[in-house]
Amino acid sequence: MEYSKEFKEAISNFTSQEKDKLIIRLLKKDRILSHRLYFELIDPETADDKRNQMEALVKEEVSIAAKKFGRTKYFLPAIRKVSAKITEHVKITTDKFGEVSLTLLLVSETLKHAPKTGDHYKLYIYLLNKIFRSFVLTKKLDPDYYLDLREIFEEVHQQIVKNKSLEDLTLHNGLFLSWFDPENIPDQIDLILKGIKAEGLLR
Repeated sequence: MEYSKEFKEAISNFTSQEKDKLIIRLLKKDRILSHRLYFELIDPETADDKRNQMEALVKEEVSIAAKKFGRTKYFLPAIRKVSAKITEHVKITTDKFGEVSLTLLLVSETLKHAPKTGDHYKLYIYLLNKIFRSFVLTKKLDPDYYLDLREIFEEVHQQIVKNKSLEDLTLHNGLFLSWFDPENIPDQIDLILKGIKAEGLLR
């Protein structure tokens, strides 16, 4: 929705008390915005603090899901819920580095704890999409962050090459293993991903 000049002027003419009431009403209807304002205005914790907490949460919840669900059919929805919490963390803190590092951590922990039985195709395709997304986001970061990401990239890379079926699926869907070094991710990775999806892959 676009706001006209007249609409903006009408709002600006509200009294301070009226504006305060309006803001509170809006915040009650938008939980994420409420948490974000709290974080930006008075939260003593930093984005780094929040990211550290999320790292612990990812590890804990993936482990719990693995113990609770012995089949990938039920394990994957649990992983999606953890991913949603990462998305919420990013919306609240605007932690772009964390968006990459936490997503790759989720991939790594998922591969570490994934059920041994059942059809893994949907789970693997889900994780490959997450990896590709991480590649795209990495290229948008300042290269100074690459060094900090190298370890988690390499960890995921090693997990893939130790899993023959996942490695084959990775290559089949146009994801080159050399890209697991942030320096080697193509500059046009977003266009590459778009082309791969246009071919019907990553589904």
